[in-house]
Amino acid sequence: MQLSCFKAYDIRGKLIEQLDEHSAYRIGRAFAEYLNAKSVVVGGDVRLTSEPLKLALAVGLIDGGAKVLDLGMTGTEEIYFATKHLGVDGGIEVTASHNPIDYNGMKLVKADSKPISGDTGLFAIKELAESYEENSVKAGLMSFSNGFVSSADFVSGQSSVSVEKLVLSQAYQMVSTENAYVEHMLSYINQDNIRPLKLVVNAGNGAAGKALDAIEQTLIKLQVPVEFIKIHHQPDGTFPNGIPNPLLPESRADTANAVKAHKADMGIAWDGDFDRCFLFDENGDFVEGYYIVGLLAKAFLDKDPGAKIIFDPRVYWNTEDIVKSSGGVPIMSKTGHAFIKERMRADDAVYGGEMSAHHYFRDFAYCDSGMIPWLLVAELICTSNKPLSNLVKERIAAFPSSGEINRTVSDPDKVIKAVLAKYEASAKLVDYTDGIGVEFDEWRFNLRKSNTEPVIRLNVESRANIPLMEDKTKELLSLLQ
Repeated sequence: MQLSCFKAYDIRGKLIEQLDEHSAYRIGRAFAEYLNAKSVVVGGDVRLTSEPLKLALAVGLIDGGAKVLDLGMTGTEEIYFATKHLGVDGGIEVTASHNPIDYNGMKLVKADSKPISGDTGLFAIKELAESYEENSVKAGLMSFSNGFVSSADFVSGQSSVSVEKLVLSQAYQMVSTENAYVEHMLSYINQDNIRPLKLVVNAGNGAAGKALDAIEQTLIKLQVPVEFIKIHHQPDGTFPNGIPNPLLPESRADTANAVKAHKADMGIAWDGDFDRCFLFDENGDFVEGYYIVGLLAKAFLDKDPGAKIIFDPRVYWNTEDIVKSSGGVPIMSKTGHAFIKERMRADDAVYGGEMSAHHYFRDFAYCDSGMIPWLLVAELICTSNKPLSNLVKERIAAFPSSGEINRTVSDPDKVIKAVLAKYEASAKLVDYTDGIGVEFDEWRFNLRKSNTEPVIRLNVESRANIPLMEDKTKELLSLLQ
């Protein structure tokens, strides 16, 4: 059986066509056998199919020789945390993050929350998963089943796997690491620094709401003066307010409007599995993730002078300038969580950030978190006694950027080659770390293709020259038609 749901960094697929209970069982069994895992933590986001997929995955893990510790509904970072905290052999989060509602997927890590990607075992797991006879897959699931559900029932959230039978097997256990997770999150700030703050928080009906409630309860007990204005807070796998993806401009209005209506100090929004965190200033204006990377880099360097900071090559002049001027060591890495994490471990970097709002932390097993960034920025607002708009205003003016612009093209390689041919001769530098990065004295651009669709992604930035950045963006977009 061919499993087309395996991608470069994780597992993602269309329900029924590419991902169902049978494929989830195969993945679990192969994961346990490949890693020789004795214990694995699992969790799932709020999508209706996440629970049935997780339970089928658990059966596969058990048949592969592992004990399963089920965290219930979680964000991806809670799996990262639990894998390291519990000292288990691996972790799997069932999630499709911001993909369409008829998709789901999985993110896999091994011991110590080290990522598993195409370069580090994911395709070996795929090959093993594809090798199992369908009869053995059916038999494995049937041993924990009360009867298979229809495709329609599966999509609506019903599972073939009986939780009661899983529990009776003694190889499956529901666990919680919530208290330890919250304690770890709050260790990144000095709670005495926090003055009264009003924060709008938008979980997008995803998994972030539950984790935020746990953090809030601890802040209340500690008498830390933070007020949360919650919108789209309740987990709901039907996503009544749309798929949570604040990277899309059309998904930002509710957060922005709530910030203005409540006169909040900051707005925070997450994607479905809250491994990305998006911030809005006190005026309700969206702050590009690029400038948050620079802000957090400086915050870490103030506490750890000389530390190494990892960043991606799409836009980086601002980050590089901040890191150098703060006495740190700037290091460029290829875009993508597997590459960033690998480079962070290799260089023992204290922090890494991508413009796409993924933020990575050495003390969080070099993994990305959507909760740590807003806590750090909230502390910065308090200690600097400046609003968020002031914290980023000068940096936005010094290094204005276009934001990432996506264009669908029939032949991405041909388009990139043509663009390079136009600019290469006059460029000061051409970098191939990820796509093409073409630099001139006063402006630069990065053009790269998607790994999963016929799309190219453009980013342009300049040195304190907004008209130049805008003109060059228009110029490049005309070439992409």
